[in-house]
Amino acid sequence: MGDAGVALDPDANSIHWNPAKLAYMKNPFGISLSYTPWLKNLVPDINLNYLSGYYKIDEFSGFGGSLRYFTLGEINFTNENNESLGRFSPNELAVDGAYARRLSENFSIGIALRFIYSNLTGGTFIAGSSTKPGISYAGDASWYYRKKEVTIFGQKADWSLGMNIQNIGAKISYIKDAEADFIPINMKLGGYINFHIDEYNEIAVTADFNKLLVPTLPYIDPDSIGPNNEPVIILGQNPDVGVPQGMVQSFSDAPGGASEEFKEINPAIGLEYWYARTFALRAGYFYEHPTKGNRQFLTLGFGIKYNTLSLDFSYLVDARRNAIGTSPLANTIRFTLNFNFNENS
Repeated sequence: MGDAGVALDPDANSIHWNPAKLAYMKNPFGISLSYTPWLKNLVPDINLNYLSGYYKIDEFSGFGGSLRYFTLGEINFTNENNESLGRFSPNELAVDGAYARRLSENFSIGIALRFIYSNLTGGTFIAGSSTKPGISYAGDASWYYRKKEVTIFGQKADWSLGMNIQNIGAKISYIKDAEADFIPINMKLGGYINFHIDEYNEIAVTADFNKLLVPTLPYIDPDSIGPNNEPVIILGQNPDVGVPQGMVQSFSDAPGGASEEFKEINPAIGLEYWYARTFALRAGYFYEHPTKGNRQFLTLGFGIKYNTLSLDFSYLVDARRNAIGTSPLANTIRFTLNFNFNENS
């Protein structure tokens, strides 16, 4: 659904989108397993694997956990003379634990704690520097509000709002004695409306807005050097700040002013149709400004649900206009198996 999901109905993937939704799970526990062949247009051996699950503690609270593993395939490292430095398979993983609590019938909050391990070089000595795996610790803070069985435009419907600030955590470094860099702290805010057309048919729309909460690189004067050999900033602000200051600064430090700040907001929208809660059709669109990464894609997919088991499939289509070449994300396929167990399972 265009990578929108912060306000969707709770399921076994809620820890990824919005941990606060774990408090509203209908079933006692469930698990989800996702597999994505990544950048398949470039190489055949990069993939992303994601395992998540939840356990309903009581009527008001729930716990979730997840493991995300990303392998970049086998890489032959070489020096500036194209001499082999050895082969290695870079990989990254993140382990999460989350807790959510309902504060009222319609409102909940959630937190998640995360361990991040990123081994991109295997300790290879690169460009005169000794490398190491990157390690970081982070957390998410989220809330979720929903209203069930209301009337919108004369139609029975459910609606919800959600927000999740993800990856609030320590900077990461891959080179010994080098300055560490921000991890991708992201704020996700969105809404969801599901219309119950009749006994069998439902149509839903959802939208998310994403904003990276990290400093924007300033414009540097290439012909000047400061008193302590630091670069001279022409426009923007110094990005070498702590994590809390960097998060606050990210709302006002773009060199291009307010117009550039708005370009850093990435909208995503998704549509979903359910028939008898057994078969779903989905579509979505994600947009990122060309000067901020230029990820623009359509998603198409379907889902099948039978008792406790559901299968979801999606396909990503490059939607950039006037771009040179094909996006490496084009033709990405995603598969997810979802198990939700009731008291008698």
